[in-house]
Amino acid sequence: MTQKKDIRSEVRCRIKLLSGSEMAAAAESIFSKIEQLDIFGKADCIALFAAMNDEVPTAVALDRWPQLGKRVVVPRVEGDIMRFYDYSPEQMRTGAFGILEPEGDNECRPEEIDLIIVPARAFTRAGERLGRGGGFYDKYMSKAEFRASKVGIAFECQIFDSLPCDLHDIRVDHVVTE
Repeated sequence: MTQKKDIRSEVRCRIKLLSGSEMAAAAESIFSKIEQLDIFGKADCIALFAAMNDEVPTAVALDRWPQLGKRVVVPRVEGDIMRFYDYSPEQMRTGAFGILEPEGDNECRPEEIDLIIVPARAFTRAGERLGRGGGFYDKYMSKAEFRASKVGIAFECQIFDSLPCDLHDIRVDHVVTE
């Protein structure tokens, strides 16, 4: 199974086998582990995403991290680029690809982000990632002014020994599973 589309399909099947309660428990475990990392403690501004139904649910962190004094920013796709804006639950609307996105206009510049939580279809423990195919995170994280620590989150069933990677694929620094 070396083709990216085959891996994406396999992961979709694996995630469908997880119950809602298993996904919620995994999310709580994952975000609790992240909160124990030094990079989390030092981070003032954290980039997070509003999860789709086949991703690690991020609602628990979106709710909790601002209460811990963190500035949380979430992405909005604008054409073929992605930008991050301050998170406010009442300003989230369905946007590109059916994903909840912020409506606000307080953009966060890449150099302001200390920690970014990165989604993917699959990861290796070494930080290689296979996204959904749009390249939005790769483009964003390859900006010269972007310097944040990168943490990938995934269910254990999304971890592979190896993945096909291209030169433009950006690795994450840490991968956290349940």
